[in-house]
Amino acid sequence: MRVLITGASGLVGSALARRLKDEDVIALSHRDLDITSDDSTGIVADIRPDIIFNCAVIGVDDCERDPTLAEAVNVDGPRALARAADVHDARMVHFSTNYVFDGERDPATPYAVADDARPISVYGRTKLAGEHAVTGACRRAVVVRTSWVFGSGKDSFLSTAARKLASGERVRAIVDTWASTTWVEDLVDRVLSIERPGTYHVANQGALTYELFAQECARLVGGDPSLIDRVTEAEMKRPAKRPRVTPMLCVPPLRPWQDALAQYVESSHLRND
Repeated sequence: MRVLITGASGLVGSALARRLKDEDVIALSHRDLDITSDDSTGIVADIRPDIIFNCAVIGVDDCERDPTLAEAVNVDGPRALARAADVHDARMVHFSTNYVFDGERDPATPYAVADDARPISVYGRTKLAGEHAVTGACRRAVVVRTSWVFGSGKDSFLSTAARKLASGERVRAIVDTWASTTWVEDLVDRVLSIERPGTYHVANQGALTYELFAQECARLVGGDPSLIDRVTEAEMKRPAKRPRVTPMLCVPPLRPWQDALAQYVESSHLRND
């Protein structure tokens, strides 16, 4: 099987490349391929992949600062890849986000795929438009909505909280935003099992805040929970508005996020036993 991965230097792209190392994988970082350029269609024609994983990404706040770039990365680029995939009868897997929802619900009620998407940020709006662009252009398209992905190789709160608490560093954790979280290894497992076109939610089971995530990290690594500084979303003063509550219903369910986090901590050798 010939596999093309765009955005291959990111967390999800690099995890897919590692997992598919025994296949014929062409893993292209942004430096190798800018999906907003005209090169993407030609590259697909040259490579003739059986499947394309589009992992190209732009940050939530970067989208708010530059809506034109957000449109190019999240909508126009994926549409071009999807059209090229369709021409060559390739499957395309496109990654989307929980931020396509407005977050106006109780944390105990996760969003299902069929629920109305009402994004409240440039990031969410362009990601939703990108979903429509991809599914409209490629008959074999798969859209994977995921949420708060963590794993080795990304400098984000979720990926570094356990390491920082294990080493006695302080972390700031938001207390009033709820979502699902997803270990990248579990995400890859599920994505590689999807065969039928359509839209899927892939996230570990359970709803949480960043504070709850940090508390669990502290417990797992034997860290001091007093190192967790509690902040509200408003106090963070981030450019893009985040939806308040966006846990997602994954069918069939993945394991609870606590179990996934425990394995991540164990595999990263972060416990202070």
